[in-house]
Amino acid sequence: MPANLPPEYFKVEASLRQAKTPREKIEICERLLAIIPKHKGTEKLLALYKTKIAKLRDEMQRRPSTAKRGLAFHIEKSGAGQIIVIGPPNGGRSMLIRTLTRAVVEVGDYPFTTRSPAPFMMKFENIKIQLIDMPPIVPDDMEFWIPEMIKAADAVLCVLDMGDPDSPFEMENIFLKLREKKVELVPEGFTAPAERQAIFKKNLVVASQMDKDEAAANLESLKILDSGGQEIFPVSALTEEGIDRLKKRIFDLLDVVRVYSKIPGKKADFDSPFILKNGSSVMDLARAVHKDFSEKLNFARVWSRGGGLEGLRVNRDYVLRDEDVAELHI
Repeated sequence: MPANLPPEYFKVEASLRQAKTPREKIEICERLLAIIPKHKGTEKLLALYKTKIAKLRDEMQRRPSTAKRGLAFHIEKSGAGQIIVIGPPNGGRSMLIRTLTRAVVEVGDYPFTTRSPAPFMMKFENIKIQLIDMPPIVPDDMEFWIPEMIKAADAVLCVLDMGDPDSPFEMENIFLKLREKKVELVPEGFTAPAERQAIFKKNLVVASQMDKDEAAANLESLKILDSGGQEIFPVSALTEEGIDRLKKRIFDLLDVVRVYSKIPGKKADFDSPFILKNGSSVMDLARAVHKDFSEKLNFARVWSRGGGLEGLRVNRDYVLRDEDVAELHI
């Protein structure tokens, strides 16, 4: 049954996106509840706003007081790339990272378990990717260094708990707060408008904890309320459904290729690939191996690990693909 929402609803709903404090948001949500017509077609929308009000009130009571300015953090990149993992309180970030990395990560059923950024390494095939577990983002009190770490990272995962019907609103609030700091999270393939002065970061929304009751329904609500065209990737950290596919998707976000260098007459070491940006050439590989190669490189022979190329002689400008094997000749 269609919701048939009145025009006034959309005007008030737009003001919700600009509200900054929990109290302001509660007042707007209560106005929306009064505006929305009561019938079967609006039951889910009414429930979403009622849940949001309850969570906002709870947040006002339990949110710790933190200084706006404090210790700044910087974590050196390691592995094939650095992925920042963000989300609301109790959104399931730490549990997901524990499943992805098999590391010991503190996981609690209370908010703010993670208090400072923590690096972990996720194994994907023959490489490792650095995941940074961040403190939860509370839009009204976001630490100043969080946007700076996001700017320096290669990509972002926004993790949401699909057992929580308020997840769509939490995602929107986080994105809006980051936008205020000139950081915009965008799906892969997004073309940044020239007039927008911001740092654009590739983002994947991870709809986690899909094993929970009502998760499928909440996922549909998330898709309906997502106006930014974000890529939403459902997984369950508990059952590990979708985890292997997520690892591959995280690798794709980095937009890199693995290339193996071999010495003539020797086999390539497939355990230690060179990590290059997608679109890199034979000359880029030569620079990564040693500067002497880039200065004296004559040509290369390339093999495709999956087949297709068998020692093809190529010039310096040849663009390498993922898992190519290159034999450099000087």
